Amino acid sequence: MATDRLLTNQPLPQDEQINWALRPTEIGEYIGQRDLIERVRIAIAAAKGRGDPLEHMLLHGPPGLGKTTLAHVLANEMGGKIVATSGPALTRGTDLVSALTRLGHGDILFIDEVHRLPIAVEEFIYPAMEDFRIDVTLDSGMAARTVQVRCKPFTLLGATTRAGLLSSPLRSRFGLVHHLQYYDLEDLVRILSRSAGLLGLRQTDPESLDAIARRSRGTPRIANRLLRRVRDYAAVKADGRVTMQTVLAALKLEGVDDAGLDELDRRYMRTIATTYRGGPVGLEAVAATLSEDAGTLEDVVEPFLLQVGFVARTRRGRALTQAGCDHLGVDYTGADKPGESGGLFQA
Repeated sequence: MATDRLLTNQPLPQDEQINWALRPTEIGEYIGQRDLIERVRIAIAAAKGRGDPLEHMLLHGPPGLGKTTLAHVLANEMGGKIVATSGPALTRGTDLVSALTRLGHGDILFIDEVHRLPIAVEEFIYPAMEDFRIDVTLDSGMAARTVQVRCKPFTLLGATTRAGLLSSPLRSRFGLVHHLQYYDLEDLVRILSRSAGLLGLRQTDPESLDAIARRSRGTPRIANRLLRRVRDYAAVKADGRVTMQTVLAALKLEGVDDAGLDELDRRYMRTIATTYRGGPVGLEAVAATLSEDAGTLEDVVEPFLLQVGFVARTRRGRALTQAGCDHLGVDYTGADKPGESGGLFQA
């Protein structure tokens, strides 16, 4: 399955136990996202000084950048516990009541994919966020009555990859809203250096970590996953030593090239280049040619190719750019002028 590939930024079940071992637990260990961390440090210090819980916080951005990790770091810094759930898991208002009544003063309720909360649950969460109470309706019809259930002051931390799908009333109730950015090369190398120490790797020179970081799509989750694959290769083929040669050999075996593309990425680009003469071409046509789901290509493959400028999304469909053609080693004759027909390549 494409969604189970090595370079996906979605968490894989077999990786979760190792991921928790590599995640930081204190704010001082959190690498990257400097603007966010500075805002969080100030919020923590202010909240502790007043004896209040943190303000409700919304984190949005691509998956794999540390939203869940930061939620656990904040709970640890505030000296409370965290109750983690997800938007799709809260199907009824009573599900939310169960989660809120388990919270103590200053605890954190972490809702991943908060944009997928049902409307009925959102109506329960508004008074809980503002007044720390839950309005529960008993019976129905003329006999209906509302009972207020008090909950202790808490912090709601919502995480989403689709901030535009949040309703305006819910979004406006968050005091801190921040967009997480992709990580730069320097921060990824620092993350990999820390992870290598936790994994017990020896002789990891900066060059080898730099090579992994360059292929990690700016995402710590992918960087740590690649590091674990290199560790396994080194343990079997190189007596446990992680060198530049070991890294290149391990990632070549996994099908990851020097730009961070895997075989599905290259198949997607080759299909546009050869079958559709460089585009523009509709996503559904490319998906049918590859026998892949169009949603998988749009959510899993395209974001990184668009980010690095290998593919352009136009009104008439997807098209390869000059950089994309250079990476594949095919000729590029220049994009068409608006309104003209034809592909990017000469007939």
